[in-house]
Amino acid sequence: MVEVFLERDFFPPVSHADLQAAWSGGIGCFDLHRVEWRGSLLSLDGCRLVCNFRAPDAESARIALRSGGADIRRLWPGTVHDAPKLGRFSAESANVIVRRSFAQPVEVADLQARENAAAWCLDVRHVKFVRTYFSLDRTRMLCLYRAPDAESVREAQRIAAMPMDDVWGFSALLPEA
Repeated sequence: MVEVFLERDFFPPVSHADLQAAWSGGIGCFDLHRVEWRGSLLSLDGCRLVCNFRAPDAESARIALRSGGADIRRLWPGTVHDAPKLGRFSAESANVIVRRSFAQPVEVADLQARENAAAWCLDVRHVKFVRTYFSLDRTRMLCLYRAPDAESVREAQRIAAMPMDDVWGFSALLPEA
């Protein structure tokens, strides 16, 4: 089984209710292709979405999502890296996402070391690293943080000279335990 991530943009914006209706409509196809929805992160304005799935392979996820009418152009397999001592990930674990892309493949450990060197900056702004989704081709990264707001994360990342495409607040929609 592999972790698969889908990034989408919406205009007009969508809501949690819209997403739940979409997931419930595609359950049969997900079951058929053995695709498990692991959770979604919806921007506070409803215009951006990141979904996490577990599937036998990326193609199974592509087929299941395409059957449901999803735009899969930004679907990619990856890995999940949790902060030490995270415990169980919940809707309250994180509330801000940093999206990073790289022209050349990078090592997750190199970026984590760089951010750890500037940990004081995160602490001062009450920003706590929670989780990273890292593409298998090593050119995309989504980092989740718990913070007072997106601007606190953006400023900490800027001072630490961390690459970032965008930073936004989200609310998590997770499967019931």
